[in-house]
Amino acid sequence: MGQVVGIPGIPANGPVKVALVAGLLLAAPGLAWNGARATESEPVASPRATVVLASEMAAVAPGQSFRLMLRQRLAPGWHTYWTNPGDAGQPPELVLDLPAGASAGPLQFPAPERIPLGPLVNFGYEGRADFPLTVTVPGDLAPGQVFTVQGSGNWLVCEKVCIPEEGSFRLDLPVEAKPRPDAALSADFAEAEAALPRPSPWVARAGFDGARGALALDGTELGPGAVRQAFFFPAEWGAVDNAAPQPLSLRDGGLVLGLSRGQGDAPKDRLEGVVAITDAAGTRAAYAVSAAIGPVPVAAEGAPAVTEGVPATTAGVPAGAAAPRAAVPGIGLLQAALWAALGGLLLNLMPCVFPILAMKAIGLARLSGEARRRVRAHAASYCAGVVLSFLVLGGGLLALRAAGGVAGWGFQFTQPVFVAVMAWLMLLVGLNLSGVFAFGGPVSAGGGLAARGGHSGSFLTGVLAVLVATPCTAPFMAAALGAALLLPALAALAVFAALGIGMALPYALLALFPGLAERLPRPGPWMERLRQFLAFPMYGAAAWLAWVLAQQSGPDGVLLVLGGAVLVGLAAWAWGQAQRTPEGLLQRASRGLAALAILAGLAGLTRLDTAPAPRVAEAGGEAWSEARLAALRAAGRPVFVNLTAAWCITCKVNERVALDQPSVQDAFSRRGVTVLEGDWTRGDPAITALLRAHGRDGVPLYLLYPAGGGEPAVLPQILTEGIVLKALDDTLHGVAGTERGGRGTT
Repeated sequence: MGQVVGIPGIPANGPVKVALVAGLLLAAPGLAWNGARATESEPVASPRATVVLASEMAAVAPGQSFRLMLRQRLAPGWHTYWTNPGDAGQPPELVLDLPAGASAGPLQFPAPERIPLGPLVNFGYEGRADFPLTVTVPGDLAPGQVFTVQGSGNWLVCEKVCIPEEGSFRLDLPVEAKPRPDAALSADFAEAEAALPRPSPWVARAGFDGARGALALDGTELGPGAVRQAFFFPAEWGAVDNAAPQPLSLRDGGLVLGLSRGQGDAPKDRLEGVVAITDAAGTRAAYAVSAAIGPVPVAAEGAPAVTEGVPATTAGVPAGAAAPRAAVPGIGLLQAALWAALGGLLLNLMPCVFPILAMKAIGLARLSGEARRRVRAHAASYCAGVVLSFLVLGGGLLALRAAGGVAGWGFQFTQPVFVAVMAWLMLLVGLNLSGVFAFGGPVSAGGGLAARGGHSGSFLTGVLAVLVATPCTAPFMAAALGAALLLPALAALAVFAALGIGMALPYALLALFPGLAERLPRPGPWMERLRQFLAFPMYGAAAWLAWVLAQQSGPDGVLLVLGGAVLVGLAAWAWGQAQRTPEGLLQRASRGLAALAILAGLAGLTRLDTAPAPRVAEAGGEAWSEARLAALRAAGRPVFVNLTAAWCITCKVNERVALDQPSVQDAFSRRGVTVLEGDWTRGDPAITALLRAHGRDGVPLYLLYPAGGGEPAVLPQILTEGIVLKALDDTLHGVAGTERGGRGTT
């Protein structure tokens, strides 16, 4: 049994008090245990942890395999360890004493969490941890006998100090002709299996060069719109630096995690471990990877890095928990604000803004030392004008968003019209940067106001700088515009404030250190080349949004958005021609052509909602509908409902590693199960209602309806073959269909 040690505030010679406190701890939430079922051993309890050995079977059958599970419930503040404990610790161990002819596999470890402790980082579990293992019963046992499992285990639990604990377990399971599951524990075993790392369906590559390295995963399901965060847990100590950040770079068809070398030997052939990925819906799943060592994978050029692997991130969020929401797919709020500040800083290099900054810098350099205090006050007025102007811009966009009745977080990406408009906006920004057209500058209108003396003049100079900056629209500024349409109000305003801070930063630094003005590069042709180069990330963003639309509206939707893009390009060209043409008939005709092209493009948006969406299901899949489900249930048929979406990475992986596997398809067919697949790619209201009826805000959702009626079994969001097959066995109770079911059968 676990050793009971003194508790602060209780004398060591007070066994009654110790027993009383231990009893209270066992009764506390998270540490309580039934202990009365024959499928669970007597608990090994201490004030820090309660541990039992549980069986998924109430009765076992000769020659059959079944699962046991070492279950730990930890007191608040205490944790235990993964197979690689990180910078310190020790994983739990279990040694079984089985009857002759029986065998047992190793303990299986769920995906860990990061547990920072000062400068160290451990890998393990807080609150609870379940470690399943497989046991095979001897084939020569006869019904009526008892299969006895005895075992001894040891585990380390830590808070501010670490306490090694140990205990013994015993289970006496009856032997019957057929195995008999313990229905009360079925959900717990399914949850434990879902928490285990699954084999990665993606190609993994890794490499190191000195202290730096990277891990890459290549797969069509990965990309900026699908992955929010990722973290790599090495299988062996010393392969990587556990405490170092792991910046995440996303590209279409893959991701790259930056790594730092650990204190151990560098991997020579393969880098093995577990990658925990949080998808765009906030679902965390883990994948076992074995990456071939080669050249260091290169992060996608121009892709923003999401720093993962520091205590403030969600690397340790338990499976299925929601992670903090992101500003745009794959970017957290903090990262979005940092990139917005960088975008504001970049605006100062645009041809429309840089001359203003340069002239101000020269003026500051000429000021005497006595004037610096006054100039710094004026600099504060200028910075206030910049930041407040960006906040006004952000507030205006938020007002437009409210007037448009935008639904919750990220819901717009289920709407093809929104995606198409964003793609055209990115294209317009790129064409503007490429010099196809320009917005009419407000310099002449605001120059007189900015020229006024005093703090009002400095403030209005900041306002003018923002006005002349908006036609330049640096790439990160465009990302902030998109974020303002997606983020909650306060978060969106924070992004715009960061834009203003970034833009005002050079002038603030020049006011504090006027000598820096002499080191500024002078205006020249390089500014125009920089502007044109920055158009290409915008074109790339437009292309990615067109791909998103392809998943929502199929070929017809892509044709509409590309045709609209041609019209947008025509409008931009015609407007540019009007700007370069003297006042007259030709100029008016060019402006009219631009207006007609924009109107024609907008008219095409009305057809996007009627464009047929592509089938998310595999070939032969049957579409879900309330009527079809009701008809099948009325006929007494078992039904499996799969609610999915084209942009849902968890859904795609579940289909590849579980639902599309031959064993699962054969089980569906043999049992006459009809599979209905609901496509939420475009936010179908009926599917939304079904999700909410089961307490879900997004996909995936898997429902297994039994034959003959009854409530459906809700499967975990992370599937394996075993979970699906076990659910079929438990829910259908051996039902075998007389006609072939499977995908698309009736």
